[in-house]
Amino acid sequence: MDYVPHFRREVQAFEAAARRAAAGGGAPPVPSCPGWSVADLTGHLAWVHRYVIHVVGERLAERPEETDPGHLRLPADITGWPLPERAPNRGPIPEGLIAWFAEGAAALASLFASRDPGERVWTWSREQTTGFWVRMQTIEAALHRWDAENALGAAQPVQAELAVDAVAQNFEVMAPARRARTQAPPGTGERYRFRRTDGPGDWTVCFTADDVRLDAGGGAPGDVELAGTASDLMLFLWGRLPADRLDAVHGDETVLGRYFTLVPPG
Repeated sequence: MDYVPHFRREVQAFEAAARRAAAGGGAPPVPSCPGWSVADLTGHLAWVHRYVIHVVGERLAERPEETDPGHLRLPADITGWPLPERAPNRGPIPEGLIAWFAEGAAALASLFASRDPGERVWTWSREQTTGFWVRMQTIEAALHRWDAENALGAAQPVQAELAVDAVAQNFEVMAPARRARTQAPPGTGERYRFRRTDGPGDWTVCFTADDVRLDAGGGAPGDVELAGTASDLMLFLWGRLPADRLDAVHGDETVLGRYFTLVPPG
């Protein structure tokens, strides 16, 4: 899949949502990111983009120091910008913050388009390639675009092709990382089937010991089955939608709740 067009579309839609929020006066809270406003969310995503530009642009092989602000290329005037330690920042969203976000997002899109996805760079995952960052940041842009639009009461679904890939990425990358980070209890062979209702797509996931094993497209049965659009399945897996917003859930929700968030934050 060519991620760059998806990335460009999602960051442009995020900018549009941030500008709509700014036009309304104070920054609205983001229900799916408790403790953040749209201003905080904009600052977060803009910071991440500059960080990834630094890693990919410099072809870093080791994790960079996050305390060095040089790569952020902040403008001279940051008056009124959200301060992380004061979140949620509910004051007006500065135009300069949105412009800084848009500039960094455009620069990252151009960088992604110019680099070989197989090029080796540092990442926080086992996959140490530029392609990891392209995929990860495209999914994150879509997720936070949804967050920003949801804060305005107008969240649009994630485009189906990208949502399908995000479902697979969740099991290939995010679920193992979350389990390692949170020291989740070992799996005992629980099987979960996720079935797409708006096109082809079927995933069965098995948790065994410390492993997360994905059978994509196999149609294997599970202890619990969830059905929904590709976008809704993605948003459920990323903790944005509750299980009761899906088209169907069959099986024991107590088993489902061992590894998945049934009630989203906020």
